[in-house]
Amino acid sequence: MPAVSVPLARWRALRWSSGTGSALGRARSFMILTTLLYRASHLTVGVLAVAQHRPDRPVPYLGLAAALGLSVLMFATALRRGWFDPRQVGADVLVTGCALPFALYAWGGLRDTPALGWAMLLGGSASAVAAVALARPYALVAVALLVVTHLFGYHLVGASRAVLGGHLNSLVSSAVMVWVMWWYLRRQGRLLDEANARALAAEAQKARYAERLAHHRALHDTVLATLTALAAGGIDANAPEVRERCAREAAYLRRLVQRGADELPDAGTGTGAGAGVGAALEEAVGSAESLGLRVTAQYHALPEVPPEVAAAFADATREALNNVRRHAGTGHAYVTATGGAEGPDGRAGAVVTIVDRGPGFDPGSGESGFGLRRSVRGRLAEVGGRAVVDTAPGDGVRVELRWPA
Repeated sequence: MPAVSVPLARWRALRWSSGTGSALGRARSFMILTTLLYRASHLTVGVLAVAQHRPDRPVPYLGLAAALGLSVLMFATALRRGWFDPRQVGADVLVTGCALPFALYAWGGLRDTPALGWAMLLGGSASAVAAVALARPYALVAVALLVVTHLFGYHLVGASRAVLGGHLNSLVSSAVMVWVMWWYLRRQGRLLDEANARALAAEAQKARYAERLAHHRALHDTVLATLTALAAGGIDANAPEVRERCAREAAYLRRLVQRGADELPDAGTGTGAGAGVGAALEEAVGSAESLGLRVTAQYHALPEVPPEVAAAFADATREALNNVRRHAGTGHAYVTATGGAEGPDGRAGAVVTIVDRGPGFDPGSGESGFGLRRSVRGRLAEVGGRAVVDTAPGDGVRVELRWPA
């Protein structure tokens, strides 16, 4: 029986690619990078300013090291987790934005506006990060605290009103501009994610309809044609070839009923369970059946996997069934596909088992041949999976395909 085409492949590829990162997630990454560059520019000014001081005064160097260490911790955590840790942002506001200027004034000997300016400048980037990383009430408190402490700090060094006004304007405008940018990007990201979800749902609906049409065509050309011929009395229903064809088509119908419940995507949400794995395996099973092998296949709770993994499962299964047809001498194989344990990255796995009740062979005799080594084990290994062959003389052969390994 020819295998049914796979119209769900396009939907699977689209959904898999869209799952690699949402628009909102990319907006967060952009804000992390923007505030990181802003802080880096302020730290650069600090390095140049501290380098001009005498080495017998270590406090400015220690202050710069503290600001640099907090910045590395805060931004490294944000890049690793995908967003800022509010506790680290709060510590940055208190230490880098508020405490550092007073420590440099009291113990570092920085008693004039130009010498203390680099430390005050860090308050602008602290204000920007707080505006996007903290909840609105806490962000307002952080910006207000920075304004008050910097107002007092510049008063201690006798800064002019022009310098004081310009710096306070920088503190507040940094927070406002970055918050407006984050609000806009977040809003656009949500709109884009919603549009992508609607597009995926529409694509899934189209794929489901195309899959149904493909099954209708396959049923028309196989099962319906056989039943029509039997009803017309033009063939002998007890002929061996007719009985064999009926058995193959009954197995196909059984798998089709299973797939209707377990594998087709849900039109309302755009989600699915294993459409790629099940469709690919069905093609491999249909190819083996067209060569005269009887296959009993069962699929249950298959997960979503990347397209290349589904293709590796199908190719390895096809080769294992070819081995059954050529060597087992039974003319009958059993294929079972289920969900497997999660891999270290949290992705759901899949397990496919191909079994025959033939004579088996001695695994140490070298009879496994090129097909099992390259076409089965090799294909799974290329996508991060593994294949295990369990056999012994007189016990048949069991091939287990597992991804991830």
